[in-house]
Amino acid sequence: MGLRVLLLLATLVYICGCGQSSSGAASGAATATTGAIATSRPASAAPQVTAAPVQVVVSNDGRPLSFAPLVKRSNPSVATIKSRVVRETAFGGRRTVGQGLGTGFVYDSEGYLLTNHHVIAKANEVTVRFLDGHEANGTVVGSDRHTDIAVVKVEEKNLPALPLGDSDVLEVGDWVMAIGNPFGLSHSASAGIVSAKGRTRDDVRGLDPSGYFNFLQTDASINPGNSGGPLLNLKGEVIGINAAVRANANGIGFAIPINMVKQLLPMLLRDGKIRRSAIGVEVLGLNPVEALRLKRPDTKGAWVQGVRPGSPADRAGIAADDVIVAFNSQPIADPDELRWLASIAGVGTQATVKIARQERVFDVKVTLGELPEAPEQPDEEP
Repeated sequence: MGLRVLLLLATLVYICGCGQSSSGAASGAATATTGAIATSRPASAAPQVTAAPVQVVVSNDGRPLSFAPLVKRSNPSVATIKSRVVRETAFGGRRTVGQGLGTGFVYDSEGYLLTNHHVIAKANEVTVRFLDGHEANGTVVGSDRHTDIAVVKVEEKNLPALPLGDSDVLEVGDWVMAIGNPFGLSHSASAGIVSAKGRTRDDVRGLDPSGYFNFLQTDASINPGNSGGPLLNLKGEVIGINAAVRANANGIGFAIPINMVKQLLPMLLRDGKIRRSAIGVEVLGLNPVEALRLKRPDTKGAWVQGVRPGSPADRAGIAADDVIVAFNSQPIADPDELRWLASIAGVGTQATVKIARQERVFDVKVTLGELPEAPEQPDEEP
């Protein structure tokens, strides 16, 4: 028996999943508001879901011969998410000005699902349709446009939930499977491998320039409608949320690593949004010429270009041409890594920042401030 792999050709630039089709108003990426923030679950890390290992049929050399057991186990946890943007008319009526169609999956049996922010952005109404055909009204508990993740709650209990895995242990070449609703074709499964890790917004054009992206790249087919669906390993664990594809690419899709999602879940459940912290510096990556001038042995770290007056960095004595090489004891490889770690450390917390200043390497204590929210493009009125 052989495994047949179907490769689809991606020909358009899009954030996967439908986004939202507009009948008069441009769709945006603002936080969706569909009611009060749910408070029935305490703000904690994602609940542990224990499931028996999925027995994927493999050959002697370890290659899967059938993904059927994995599909059968996972499908009941995957849902179609439909969203509507409804506005009042000048005469007191209501009309739909935008609609969205994407995918989500249950990660907590108490009715909590994960999806993409752009699937439910600006939605007044969210409907969740499950494998057995029944539908439930959804409430957006929390949403973050900068990472494109959202949590939706339905008032149902004892739902089949998918366990969240560890995306850090993934290796390029590992088998993965995606389940979603590409082009509205409900519960479609596609398989492939992890093609690369650590893809940024420089690799995936058209994304929010203020966003935080560290994509998993896969050749499992991901098309419009797959957005928000799970990317699964062979154990049946979610290791990514399918999010985007590259224009004119053949079999290249992208998923948000689940470890990034798990870091943000407590804040989304507690506050409904992400309140980001900041040092107050402008940084670039080092090139070999500047590394030599600054007497650095390599190009790792975040090269400080400027310090905002009165910022936490300014008060801590960080200066232009310093190189930040570690944050809270974690080595910094590049500016994107510093930007992410500083943003989730917590407003008002004290961080230890390791500075390389010519031959000197030393630590400074920085009490982090709050990162102002990046402005969005204003909506066009119908």
